[in-house]
Amino acid sequence: MRSNRAKLRAVSMAATLPMIAGALALGIPAAHATDSPARDALKGTKPLWATAKADKGATSDSAQVKARVYLAGRDAAGLAAYAKAVSDPNSPSYGKYLSAGKAQARFGATKAQVAAVKSWLKSAGLTVTAVTPHYVAVSGDVAAAEKAFGTQLHNFAKGSKIYRAPSRTASVPAALQGSVLTVTGLDSAPHKSAHDDQLPPPDAVFKNAGPFSSYYGSKVADTLPDAYGQKIPYAIKGYTGKQLRAAYGAGKYTGKKVRVAITDAYASPTIAFDAGKYAQKNGDAAWKTSQLHQALPAQYTKTKECGAAGWYGEETLDVEAVHAVAPNADVTYVGAASCYDDDLLDSLSKVVDNHLADIVSNSWGDIEANQTPDLAAAYDQVFQLGAVQGIGFYFSSGDNGDEVAHTKTKQVDTPANSAWVTAVGGTSLSVGKGDTYQWETGWGTEKATLSADGKSWTGFPGAFTSGAGGGTSKNVPQPYYQKGIVPKALATANNAEGNRVVPDIAAIADPNTGFLVGQTQTFPDGSAKYSEYRIGGTSLAAPVIAAVQALAQEARGGDAIGFANPSIYAKFGKKGVYHDVTDQPTGKDLAVARVDFANGLDASGGLLYSVRSLGKDSSLAAVKGYDDVTGVGSPANGYVSSYAKKH
Repeated sequence: MRSNRAKLRAVSMAATLPMIAGALALGIPAAHATDSPARDALKGTKPLWATAKADKGATSDSAQVKARVYLAGRDAAGLAAYAKAVSDPNSPSYGKYLSAGKAQARFGATKAQVAAVKSWLKSAGLTVTAVTPHYVAVSGDVAAAEKAFGTQLHNFAKGSKIYRAPSRTASVPAALQGSVLTVTGLDSAPHKSAHDDQLPPPDAVFKNAGPFSSYYGSKVADTLPDAYGQKIPYAIKGYTGKQLRAAYGAGKYTGKKVRVAITDAYASPTIAFDAGKYAQKNGDAAWKTSQLHQALPAQYTKTKECGAAGWYGEETLDVEAVHAVAPNADVTYVGAASCYDDDLLDSLSKVVDNHLADIVSNSWGDIEANQTPDLAAAYDQVFQLGAVQGIGFYFSSGDNGDEVAHTKTKQVDTPANSAWVTAVGGTSLSVGKGDTYQWETGWGTEKATLSADGKSWTGFPGAFTSGAGGGTSKNVPQPYYQKGIVPKALATANNAEGNRVVPDIAAIADPNTGFLVGQTQTFPDGSAKYSEYRIGGTSLAAPVIAAVQALAQEARGGDAIGFANPSIYAKFGKKGVYHDVTDQPTGKDLAVARVDFANGLDASGGLLYSVRSLGKDSSLAAVKGYDDVTGVGSPANGYVSSYAKKH
């Protein structure tokens, strides 16, 4: 259950189809030829839904347009090539990162390029409203936008709505000589994201009912029916930092002197109090003064449309999970002004332009079908600029498995599908007595409820409810680091040449074996009080892996890991580095019993009993070796230490 997902379904999101200028081509339809040879087409600027059949006629010339013209910089192909070289352990340039200033000087737009772009836009009648190192923002009427971009803007039917979009691919004067990467905003469909999580709305209190297990299997549901021929344990109350650190091989490392950033939309007004109280109550190291920072926009927008309060819980989960696993890491929360792509891109750019951290955790996304190539290009440019500075981005892979149950179409999520980010899948985790790692399955839940007479589970094992996102991209070509490791059948599922497969690595995500969080919530009497509950989703897996990477960076003497995928895949098959996660680690099917308050708060409204099967991720399966639920697996005891410098 990704909380804002239902209402975002019709929108095109965050993101990312990765497009990489120069290094990896995008698998998108070829752009239409422009009428004039003196113009360069901006591929992907005409949305796939803007078809002749859906065309409802020209948009009024006086209608207003707000757009961003993203700057290609002085060497887009060189940026992609250098991003690859510094990230590849086999390259002589590995680890030779640039400062933010040097990256901008080497690959950013020149003053002359910016001046030429501004002059062209103004000459068409558009007003320049902002200039950043990444884009020139403009506003004006449709007539001016059509003149500038060499296209007509028409109204098109998309689902039950009507949106404006270019009737043919936008273009720019050839005289700009590759200065423009792409343009966004010519189509008026919403481009936004939802957080990946299993959160109830944090503005209303949510509590878990017991009984609970304190570690996996500690309390067996003796009075409830069997599942898979055996008595099953109650769901755990929620793992804490000590248990997760033990499961993923933290050892002596704490993330000391490593900086982690977290991006989400909006900002929880109680984050410092909640994070401090949670650490104190659950055995984590106390937050030091100035260990938690926030970089926030001057104002927020679209708070109702994006469900701003729903993002508070996301931030709380991310911050508390990073600190639980890497208690000495420095954490910077970077809040976006809204859940729209432009604002999320600004947050990512803020991290890169100011090098706020070496590791960036991102628990948000949307389905690949909603991605647009123009935004993909803008996202990938930011990821590449991060890579050349030694900054790695970690994105949750999604919470709806293969997405068929959710969208009727098998697909992956985005931005996790970018070839320039680390996609984090999800597991169900068993930590036993004495904080010992027992096993993991791929995260995929089937749910059945208790029969009226209490003697059986109705329709067992029940319907699929949620699971780790994964599968094969339809748009992104196979990156070099996956070749020879990802099974050919997965890589070529949509294309004989091979495409990107998601995820790359995995960690705890199943909310039935989830993480305990603490957050200030609103109780029925109107009071706001701190309360704790169990949570999951790949929104948990992403900050856990980001925190593990902080431990690994400390292990290598503080040197940045940067874009981690080449290293992650290079370690595949080495003894003791990864847990090879499968769906039946004990040789049989597994399940837990869960008890919930019907009203989400207390027993006054009754109790709901259910059985939740583990390792049932839609059509996806966790098998031996690489798979599209858990990638190479989860970090084992040897993972963090594998980054230690050999003396």
